Amino acid sequence: MKLRYDQLEAHLARGLAPIYMVSGDEPLQVGEAGDAIRAAARSHGCAEREVLHVEAGFDWSALLASTTTLSLFSERRLVDLRLPTGKPGDAGAKALVQYAQARPEDVLLLVTCPKLDAQQQRSKWFKALEGAGVIVQVWPVEPGRLPAWIGRRMQARGLQPDPAAVSMLAEQVEGNLLAADQEIEKLLLLHGPGPVSADAVADMVADSARFDVFALVDSALAGDAARTARIVYGLRAEGVTPVLVVWALAREVRALAAMAFEVEHGAGPDAAMARQRVWDKRKPLVGKALRRHSAGRWRALLAQCGHADRVVKGAAAGSPWEELLQLAEAMAGIELPGPSP
Repeated sequence: MKLRYDQLEAHLARGLAPIYMVSGDEPLQVGEAGDAIRAAARSHGCAEREVLHVEAGFDWSALLASTTTLSLFSERRLVDLRLPTGKPGDAGAKALVQYAQARPEDVLLLVTCPKLDAQQQRSKWFKALEGAGVIVQVWPVEPGRLPAWIGRRMQARGLQPDPAAVSMLAEQVEGNLLAADQEIEKLLLLHGPGPVSADAVADMVADSARFDVFALVDSALAGDAARTARIVYGLRAEGVTPVLVVWALAREVRALAAMAFEVEHGAGPDAAMARQRVWDKRKPLVGKALRRHSAGRWRALLAQCGHADRVVKGAAAGSPWEELLQLAEAMAGIELPGPSP
């Protein structure tokens, strides 16, 4: 069976499954899910724990051997298997299927791995673990849900933030839950429990925002000009190469120009997006962007991408980051004066 991260606590309160796999790319919640499972295992008598790291040359017989080795100190044991690539290989896949079929009563298996794609989730080893135990899927907290997440986290630590304090903290640690948790701990240490104002957050919290080029693309598609500008400045401060940024923006504009052309010539938006292989999760964003600009405007933005690319590569005069800011904000719907392509 599959569970969301927020369903795990209630599940563990009802008892333990023989197998757990925690999968996701959000390190704070992946770590906390593993901690919760390990704590529940200890409370159910798993006093002994064996950690197996799957690296190059890993001997998968170690997993099967661990299920037949008698425990010296307890009746039950926890085998903590770390799979950092999410790819066990042929030998690992066979071992995991064999383990899932055996399901030894005195061993609890915890597998930790990154986010798995659709093909990996259709594999025999994944299906075997899912059928014999529980898959905990950890998803990143979306920007719109981040303030509520931070508010609950602060309250759990004994802090009583006002809405402005939560909003400020969410803005400063956007996309980085580890940073958010660290700043909450810092607030608790320096401020103590009780009410927390925005002024207190401003005084004590460093800007720990972390952005990537794909967050920039999504923000521009959503039409959020303020957040788009903030991400551009964040990428620049982090030393991200402008070549990567212009590539990501141009790739999206090129696809949107093609889709907008199809729509203006009678195709439905869904059909146009399907031909460009737009993921279902991103269709609302792409659809919003398609409605924002005409096909002609997207073609003009594609020409602007070409000019930005020349500036970034030193073939034309100008500031690379200013060009990228103007391009991203134009995608978001803000028109700024700039050099003609």
